[in-house]
Amino acid sequence: MKNELENLKQIAHGLAQQFGETCEIVIHDVRTPEMEGTVVCIENGEISNRKLGDGPSHVVLDALKNDGKDLEDRYGYLTKTKDGRVFRSSTMYMRDDKGQITYVFCINSDITNLIHLQQMVNQLTEPVGIATSNSASKEADGAERITTSVTDLLDDLIEQAVAKVGKPAQLMTKAERCEALKYLNDAGAFLISKAADKIGEYFGISRFTLYSDLNAVKDKEKEEQIKAKAK
Repeated sequence: MKNELENLKQIAHGLAQQFGETCEIVIHDVRTPEMEGTVVCIENGEISNRKLGDGPSHVVLDALKNDGKDLEDRYGYLTKTKDGRVFRSSTMYMRDDKGQITYVFCINSDITNLIHLQQMVNQLTEPVGIATSNSASKEADGAERITTSVTDLLDDLIEQAVAKVGKPAQLMTKAERCEALKYLNDAGAFLISKAADKIGEYFGISRFTLYSDLNAVKDKEKEEQIKAKAK
């Protein structure tokens, strides 16, 4: 009798055959130690430059945060690769008998060429002198980026944290740095092995200062929760 992973691999292969080379199917094993090599199955991985044994994307961190509680499947959202290709993606979380997430099953359809075609059609059909709008292209600008390794994932999270604050790390005040650290903590960055060392180095602070700031962030959150319940 086939085990769960073998059944998922069979489904992945069937979907890839059905929808063709522009459809990537990826299965992540979230139980992989230190999140190294979470990709245990991939079909048409060339469209995202990923291969068997590559590291996690954001969906793996989502599955690990709070043990994946209250996490629901997502359908038809946009993601993008480092080189700018845009996918319409769906993510499904496979759970065991105890409700724990074991695998993440991802479908990524490359719609980059369709977006370019839409832009061309808009340019031909819009009156001269009127700026064309492309909702899909604009939405893709803020799409979740697909990462291929733990290092890549952490770099992406740090980049997002800095963008949220809107100021380079070396120019941040302590309050602004704490805001960035809160973002990283909420995103699950500290679930990544040795993340604290890299984050501390990036912000130019010691490990002691890093955890002191994190504790301050958590204490503030608890105070706000208590106040909210008291109202």
